[in-house]
Amino acid sequence: MRRVPRDPEPGLVIESWGATDVGMTRRLNEDVFLVDENLGVYLVADGMGGHAAGEVASRLAAEEIIRNLSEPAAVDKETWPSHWNMARSATANRVVDAILAGHERVTRAVRRDSDLRGMGTTVVVAMHPANSRTLVICHVGDSRAYRLRKGRFELLTDDHSWVHEQVAAGFLSEEAARAHPLKNVVTQALGGSGDPRVDILETELGEGDLYLLCSDGLNSMLSDEEIVEVLGAGESLEGMASALIAAANERGGHDNISVVLLRPQAAAGN
Repeated sequence: MRRVPRDPEPGLVIESWGATDVGMTRRLNEDVFLVDENLGVYLVADGMGGHAAGEVASRLAAEEIIRNLSEPAAVDKETWPSHWNMARSATANRVVDAILAGHERVTRAVRRDSDLRGMGTTVVVAMHPANSRTLVICHVGDSRAYRLRKGRFELLTDDHSWVHEQVAAGFLSEEAARAHPLKNVVTQALGGSGDPRVDILETELGEGDLYLLCSDGLNSMLSDEEIVEVLGAGESLEGMASALIAAANERGGHDNISVVLLRPQAAAGN
């Protein structure tokens, strides 16, 4: 009997929403978020450095990342750049290249202007190839990606931070890490002296999933249980984003707060 090949599942489209807030104690908002549904690119960057330099770093990095990912991907399996990792998808390699280009943009700015010395930024980027069921998530620093799937809330990224390393080694609890005086010390960032380590996750989307990208101004104020309570309330993406920011501010809003929410769904007609 001839086996009839199974038709691949139709791709999904993503509904999205992003928001940012200066918080209750900071004078400047050094966070940046980007939502581009046409490109399928979603980003949160959290600048650092003070004297507006953090704001400069996050903006420059975000601009460079989106510029790189806006360029046509004129590659196939026979013409991949030699530095690409063949174990990853073309999309994952493109996002890594874009993040490293963002890092170079920030470091060039520092070399040109000594007043910007010490600035840097974290970043988390998600990219959804058109007509696919794949989401590529890459990050540097402690900006995070979460997924809520069928009631299970999962952190998809590992913070590049001193306190996370202490938690992973068993020296600090999650609760102690949230209040630790060194909680904002990152071990990887765009704009540092060496190339940052970009962590990569390629995951399959499911209808009903909900993805959250955020700066640490959210998760440093709210526990996972408090975040998922908002995400499970069944509001619109805009309503959930507003509620998350309001809850973080009610807890003190000690940092800038940025959130991007992604909800995969079937395309019209599927």
